[in-house]
Amino acid sequence: MEVMSMDDALDFKAGLRDVLPTVFGYIGVGLAFGVVAHTSHIPTLMVGLMSLIVYGGSSQFIIASMFLAGAPVSAIVASAVLVNARMALMSMTVAPYLKQESLAQNIGIGSLLTDETFALSMNKLNLTGHRLKPAWFHAANITAYLVWALATVVGALLGGMIPDAKTFGLDFAVVGMFIGLLYLQMISDRSRPLLRHLLIAGFVAVEMVVLERFMPGNTAILLATVVGCVFGMVVERDAK
Repeated sequence: MEVMSMDDALDFKAGLRDVLPTVFGYIGVGLAFGVVAHTSHIPTLMVGLMSLIVYGGSSQFIIASMFLAGAPVSAIVASAVLVNARMALMSMTVAPYLKQESLAQNIGIGSLLTDETFALSMNKLNLTGHRLKPAWFHAANITAYLVWALATVVGALLGGMIPDAKTFGLDFAVVGMFIGLLYLQMISDRSRPLLRHLLIAGFVAVEMVVLERFMPGNTAILLATVVGCVFGMVVERDAK
């Protein structure tokens, strides 16, 4: 079964082609953030700079809401760091496939890695004999980066015309995108039974519901990620 028209090519052109379906999610979420930022009285120029420097959808939404609430800068920075802490785990997962590359290449890839391009890379591994190349990664990362920044600026400019992003379902775009990426990962990874994928996904889902009853959502996401990774490792070890 072909996934997102993916093949085993790892050149720049293949990266552009593979990331294209994902950028539509970036557009939806980026527009929604732009609207939220506008209603939070964040200037359009600042929206663009935030997208280029912070480059994190969930953290940018949090920054906008905390900015509107008048939260101190220290609290805003701490919240953004906590939300994005999961990226360290993703970077460490990708790093072994790029250990032959230069430090500059790895820094470039790690700096622009997102949840979506990480998921794409995990899908790509199933088609390339577990190989990844910088050219493919740079194409996917840079395309997503530029589309996100542009979408947030456009959203900020249109903010006055869209009083409520939820009316258009833009707030659900990121959820739908993650569901699609999870589905593609499950059906494309033939090295593991589907039941094992469902077991781990179900464990993380239940874990997240339980944790959110006892701690803030962002902390629950980080803890669920770590515990989910450990659970997955245990399941994989016991299956061998």
